[in-house]
Amino acid sequence: MEYLTLPHTDLRVSRLIAGCMGLGGGWGRATEINAAIEKQGRDFVETALELGINFFDHANIYAHGRAEEVFGRLFKQMPSLRERMVLQSKVGIRWEDDPAGTPQRFDFSHEHIIEAVDAILQRLNTTHLDILLLHRPDPLMEGEEVARAFARLKKEGKVRYFGVSNQNRSTMAYLQHFLPDPLIANQLEMNLMHSGFAEATISFNQAAPGYPDGWEGVVEYCRLKGVSLQAWSPLARGLLTGGDLSDVGPAVVKTAALVQELADAYAVSAEAIVLAWLLRHPAGIMPVLGTSRGDRLRACAESVKVKLTRDEWYRLFEAARGAKMP
Repeated sequence: MEYLTLPHTDLRVSRLIAGCMGLGGGWGRATEINAAIEKQGRDFVETALELGINFFDHANIYAHGRAEEVFGRLFKQMPSLRERMVLQSKVGIRWEDDPAGTPQRFDFSHEHIIEAVDAILQRLNTTHLDILLLHRPDPLMEGEEVARAFARLKKEGKVRYFGVSNQNRSTMAYLQHFLPDPLIANQLEMNLMHSGFAEATISFNQAAPGYPDGWEGVVEYCRLKGVSLQAWSPLARGLLTGGDLSDVGPAVVKTAALVQELADAYAVSAEAIVLAWLLRHPAGIMPVLGTSRGDRLRACAESVKVKLTRDEWYRLFEAARGAKMP
């Protein structure tokens, strides 16, 4: 496994992040954690640690909190596990009818951030999070209010470092203005089929295939400020690694074929090639692996052994964007 120290922190983490969204028995509200769900979580953690992955990503909405609760049960059974992990979770998304009669919304209020973190720590059965991310942008966010919540959580020892998710450059810059400490991460959807982060670099002042609004300056801002870029859905929901291609466009089919060609050439999994495309970017992108299956974790872990050439990177990019370079 490849490791790095996150800028502005003392956290030494694996380049690959184990995403915990698949734990906890799914999205049904009435699901109860049983022995099978606990075993899935234990096998997932053991496989990730065996592969050298020590960075685990949660969110308070995953399986309505049960993904975190599964970890909490593991920590209760094996307290030493917590010392082997860097734990990250997210707050800010609130479900419809929570409480009854409310719409689905985003909430970066001081009250919600504090209450949500306290609930996370209780479910995880731990004293602190290493990293807290604000999950999706809240149009009603007030920087002073968020800063007050962060300061309280840090003073109380409940969160060590803070970041965001799905935020553009302007939103990050606005929030950072109120914070004494730097934001350390931004988690965004980044993959071969959702490549606006790369497209923004080359398609400025071009008519086709279309400029990706919202991405301008995000990568550059993060690189200049030492904000680690985390990629959610880095495998493009499995489309390029054996997924159903019966109802997709020609670019996806062509890209999937090229991924397999390179996988055969490097003698690795297709997952390794798709992730290697992200890893090749000089911004130091960190893929968040969304699978809970051990075999797929192992396939993904092969990516750190693959160093795509510049030509291979561009061949994949060109296939995925469905057009020649401008």
